[in-house]
Amino acid sequence: MPPVLGLILAGGLARRMGGGDKVLRTLGGRTLLERVTGRLAPQCPAGLMLSANGDPTRFSGFPGPVLPDGVAGHPGPLAGILAGLDHAAAFHADVDAVVSVSCDAPFLPLDLVARLAAARETAAIPVAASGDHEHYTVALWPIRLREELRAALVECNERRVGGFIGRYGAAVVRWPIEPIDPFLNVNTPEDLETAERLAAIVEGSGAT
Repeated sequence: MPPVLGLILAGGLARRMGGGDKVLRTLGGRTLLERVTGRLAPQCPAGLMLSANGDPTRFSGFPGPVLPDGVAGHPGPLAGILAGLDHAAAFHADVDAVVSVSCDAPFLPLDLVARLAAARETAAIPVAASGDHEHYTVALWPIRLREELRAALVECNERRVGGFIGRYGAAVVRWPIEPIDPFLNVNTPEDLETAERLAAIVEGSGAT
């Protein structure tokens, strides 16, 4: 499998969490960023990137570049994905794809990249799913689509990740939601409490 760069999307405004950097909220004594990084980094030997706007020094412990949006106006995760593709094209000639993940998914599967990469021959953009839900921000993006993505953002005002993916076709790769949904998102304080309970169960059982 060709090397894949990992991209953690943390450019949102976290309004449902009261604002601020959701990715720096703690879960079981570790930030969401530390948890996501810990699960994704072993799957991406080419390295990780973080999509985040503002002062990058607040992420000084992150083991990779912090990339601001290259498109003004906080247009959403597609801008972060474009920034990741641009960085990969400029600095990683041996990489032909970037895997994006949400910053608020602390239980990412450890076979995420391998399974998405295995689906590349069936559609342009493999997308993760669990239960009946497709998670469009958890996907494998070919670098060759970056100019098309730029045009969609700037010229067509496309803001929906699923809308852009729909132009090229998605290979949907599903994971079970039992005993835990690996793509559970921490969007609210209540979600964080739920994740705290689940983390205690998972870590107490010794499961990874």
